[in-house]
Amino acid sequence: MQRGYEDSFIKIASLLGGDDYVQVARALLNNENSTDEEIAAITNMKINVVRKALYDLFGRSLIIGIRVRDIKKGWFVYRWKAQRDQVGGFIHTQKKKSYERLKQRLAHEQSNEFYSCGNYSCKRYVFDEAVDIFFTCEVCNQPLKLNDSVLLIKAFEWKIKQIEDYNKHEAELARQALIDAVPVVEAKPSKSAKTTKKKPAAKTTKKKPAAKTTKKYPASGDIDKKPVTKTVKKAPAKKPVTK
Repeated sequence: MQRGYEDSFIKIASLLGGDDYVQVARALLNNENSTDEEIAAITNMKINVVRKALYDLFGRSLIIGIRVRDIKKGWFVYRWKAQRDQVGGFIHTQKKKSYERLKQRLAHEQSNEFYSCGNYSCKRYVFDEAVDIFFTCEVCNQPLKLNDSVLLIKAFEWKIKQIEDYNKHEAELARQALIDAVPVVEAKPSKSAKTTKKKPAAKTTKKKPAAKTTKKYPASGDIDKKPVTKTVKKAPAKKPVTK
């Protein structure tokens, strides 16, 4: 099925090289892993024009070439494939370069005075250049006058702010998408919240009664001697014998 012109890969190809690049890009999308000769046959274009478009797109990382051996001819050829996933990165890089160039141009306009003869086809000169040529245009020999760059500076400032606002909006959308993609995890109860079972109290063992002690008094001749205590153990009671 023929892909529409609305495809972003086709649009980029159109901006880079016009109709020739568009035909090559469409052939790549509709016929993956094709050689330059096959693309030339599909598009009815000259082989050198096809190769120029392919090498340019390859240099910008928009297509990839795989080196394989041609079974019929015996030599190596490249089979080309579009890298549509690289289009977003390419657009981002180009926007960043444009933004940097605009800022440089704005700084250049703000830090210099420009002189021109009034003809749009003639060059503008900074002050040092105008002094060197005695304030006379090198193209039409008309006298140079000081240019008012206020409107041009405002145009650069407006475009820079537009790009910055767009970048902030895209960053916010990306941040929100990242938040939405993170699954919500329910919080587990902390260990302190768990009820801990009390350990049963240790059983108290009854102490056996201490053995009774009887005092033995000394004989009448041994009055000075202290009484000797002797521990007498009671014999256990006998169990009744049942017949």
